[in-house]
Amino acid sequence: MSVTAAEGFRAAGVAAGLKTSGQPDVAVLVNDGPLSAAAAVFTSNRCKANPVLWSQEAIRSGSAKAVAINSGGANCYTGAEGFQITHATAESVAKALKIGALDVQVASTGLIGMLNNRDALLVGMNKALDELSPSGGLKAATAIMTTDTVTKEAVQLADGYVVGGMAKGAGMLAPALATMLVFISTDADVDSATCDAALREATRTTFDRLDSDGCQSTNDTVILMASGASGVKPDVAEFAQAVHSVCHKLALQLLEDAEGADHEITIDVIGAASEDDAIEVGRSVARSNLFKCAIFGKDPNWGRILASVGTTQAVFDPANLDVALNGVWVCRNSGPAESPVGIDLEDRAVSVTIDLKSGTGQATIWTNDLTQAYVHENSAYSS
Repeated sequence: MSVTAAEGFRAAGVAAGLKTSGQPDVAVLVNDGPLSAAAAVFTSNRCKANPVLWSQEAIRSGSAKAVAINSGGANCYTGAEGFQITHATAESVAKALKIGALDVQVASTGLIGMLNNRDALLVGMNKALDELSPSGGLKAATAIMTTDTVTKEAVQLADGYVVGGMAKGAGMLAPALATMLVFISTDADVDSATCDAALREATRTTFDRLDSDGCQSTNDTVILMASGASGVKPDVAEFAQAVHSVCHKLALQLLEDAEGADHEITIDVIGAASEDDAIEVGRSVARSNLFKCAIFGKDPNWGRILASVGTTQAVFDPANLDVALNGVWVCRNSGPAESPVGIDLEDRAVSVTIDLKSGTGQATIWTNDLTQAYVHENSAYSS
């Protein structure tokens, strides 16, 4: 039941006609309490969609009782009318649930610059509210999909409480979140400060480490809501780990469904002078189109990895770098080592290890290869 696995939550997903395909495109997630603690993290892109602008202000109270979500249109750069549609969505859901409009988070995904049909959206929200159910998680996860080929759901059972979640995203996966919407629920008895700390640490080492194509979206939203319905007050560290586990599971599902990808690539940077250096190096390699094309072509071209490392400001000796591909140390001391001839790149999973030999810092970045299918998908996107 993913996002409704935790007690105190209901969800629904319906078709409102926003997508030209006629597929489900409106979802609602409701926290029935008794608590309504919440936290959220949004895109760091300075160009933000109307729902993000609304939700950033609404979450300042540390409370959220519902999330209204639509796919089929991002409601970004749609002028004053676009913001009014976001406001009307929150007001409509709030009225039906007898809560305040600022208790409603709003999230949208789809094409930028396309104004959603206000009447269709509001009718769809009302329909979804009528269909709310503790078993409605899958329908909600389906309704938030855009170019996704599968739903993304995760559950972590903890000591007397549950953390569940759903996500969408299959492209524009870059640090500082991605073109993703993520909704996490828990029935643990926690306050908004605990939610905020756990969520920020979890996103820092999961969603923020996805770098599928180096592109950053305008609508990225990750929301954590706590109902307190289990009555269990968890250990703070244990709770943070449970939230991290759900975020990690969802992040890997986003990676696996990245648009057109043939390979999922894990880049482990070790021996860095700092974690920041490790992240910078990993991201540089993840964003190298030459490297990504080589993996797509099943070519273990480790020179492209070193070339990317060299573009960073990280501390290292250019004459003393080690690189491994799928566990084979093809480069030692910045020179040829084990033969790359036997490296098998047929499987989807590819691992890269880069040892900077400059300290104890380390980080993992996840990316994909660059394929013709990715170019095709993004040359004619439609909802």
